Amino acid sequence: MQSYLPREKGAVVMDPKNDIELQRTSPDRTIPSSTQKSRIYPTDDDEVLIRLGKRPLLNRSFGFMSILGLSCSALCSWEGILVTSVPSLLTAGPAAVIWSFVVGWVGITSVYTVMAELSSIAPTAGGQYHWVAMMAPKSCSNFLAYLTAWLTVLAWQAIAITTSYLITTTLQGIVVLAQPSYVPLPWHTLLIMWASILLAVLINSTTGRFLARFEGLILMLHLAGFFGILVPLIYFAPHNSASFVFTTFFNSGGWEAQGIAFLVGLPSIASTLIGADCAVHMSEEIQGAATVVPQALLYTIFINGSLAFAMAITLIFCLTDIDAAMAAAEAMFYPFLEVFRSGVNSTTGACVMAAVVLVLAAASSVGVYASASRMIWSFARDDGLPFSGKLVKLTKGSSLPINAIFSTLGIAGLISLTVLGSAAALSALLSLIVASLYSSYSLVCGLFLWRRLTGGFHDAGDAEIRPGGLLWGPWKLPEPLGIANNMFACLYSVFLLFWSFWPQTVNPTPETFNWSILVFGTVVLFSVIWYIMQARRVFKGPIKEL
Repeated sequence: MQSYLPREKGAVVMDPKNDIELQRTSPDRTIPSSTQKSRIYPTDDDEVLIRLGKRPLLNRSFGFMSILGLSCSALCSWEGILVTSVPSLLTAGPAAVIWSFVVGWVGITSVYTVMAELSSIAPTAGGQYHWVAMMAPKSCSNFLAYLTAWLTVLAWQAIAITTSYLITTTLQGIVVLAQPSYVPLPWHTLLIMWASILLAVLINSTTGRFLARFEGLILMLHLAGFFGILVPLIYFAPHNSASFVFTTFFNSGGWEAQGIAFLVGLPSIASTLIGADCAVHMSEEIQGAATVVPQALLYTIFINGSLAFAMAITLIFCLTDIDAAMAAAEAMFYPFLEVFRSGVNSTTGACVMAAVVLVLAAASSVGVYASASRMIWSFARDDGLPFSGKLVKLTKGSSLPINAIFSTLGIAGLISLTVLGSAAALSALLSLIVASLYSSYSLVCGLFLWRRLTGGFHDAGDAEIRPGGLLWGPWKLPEPLGIANNMFACLYSVFLLFWSFWPQTVNPTPETFNWSILVFGTVVLFSVIWYIMQARRVFKGPIKEL
């Protein structure tokens, strides 16, 4: 713990009796430790962290609009649907894209509502694994928290690499669109990926204040760019009929029933709205985190869901020649580039529109890498990673987790080398995202439901709070709506996790096989073995006072 650097806000002192840290926020006031039973939910951000057993070390540079900008841009939803719609479109038809998105939007809204309640209770950078440790039975709390942390850390690293890969291939697709003689080579892809990774890391290495202002600007570009793409397609592109868009299904994967074809394409569409929990992992840098983080989660899902839904409908309406779009994708990576060109009937216009998507995708990588590095920093703070003592160090003055940021650079740079091999190898790594994040969501939602049904949470004004009881945060759903939503979130998380392991076709090749089950199983097995052999001796969970 000596590697932590206290913030300039005040000196950190220790309670000699129970080793609980006290944060002096002014010369005249010392925040009490969380072992003292308060009847009022703490309103000071640092006091909330201390109640949870965490030292307030990071500068709180983010307000509501800046963290909303970070989460909206990191989610990259309307831009992402241009890519994630392809598997469902090919497997189950155009209508499957639309209705899969509706199902995914409803489901993820329910899940993030649960996470909004939990982020109000415990707004820490650890997010899911901190909540699991907080709610799980004592006998298995450390192990479940450790497993959840590993899955979340690796998922965010995979999201970071995925974002860089999408940026790279979009840029190469634009070049092919403008100059058809260009042939993208694997080493071209690798170098561009490294450049995009370096750019995201450099921006993250400035200051929290600059990052907050940057994300506020990106929010405006995110909204303006949407209309910059939508309006030309609506006005200039030829359109399909409404029946084609909303009622045309087909089964090209060889499945026994149309319903199965629909469901195997659901996870790819649902991934468009995954990752809004980046706001959670930035909690310790947000002012008023107990209320701002829940608001940012739900506003992000509403805004990005609306934009992505509108873009999905527009894309399918303008996809008048599916065969031509898919054929062009073999050279340009993504069908939407051909849709842009045929829609505005101009290569230059299509390149400009695609450049808008490229810039916003590059901007989204900044928020993604910020969240990925904070997860590493948080897990290292609890001695869950190798070299934890190095990874938790902060810069003086700006209090940035600089070693965690650059470790993300190193991990992404190394894993990106897989592009020099087969596409299946990279696909296997990237398939970790949906499976790992939804497994953590499932565990969190299940434990939360168990806790709230057994009276594990209490309002701040309750006269009696039994030992082990937890306080509700300032933001929560009223009952019985909260329980009903929690139940639905559990069902949806398990449901999507199950379908995330299915391939798109009955007889997949190594290139089309869904490697999620192999990668996910390997990560879980490694985590269990490493926990038994080593981690259980050093990892004692993030919760110190419950």
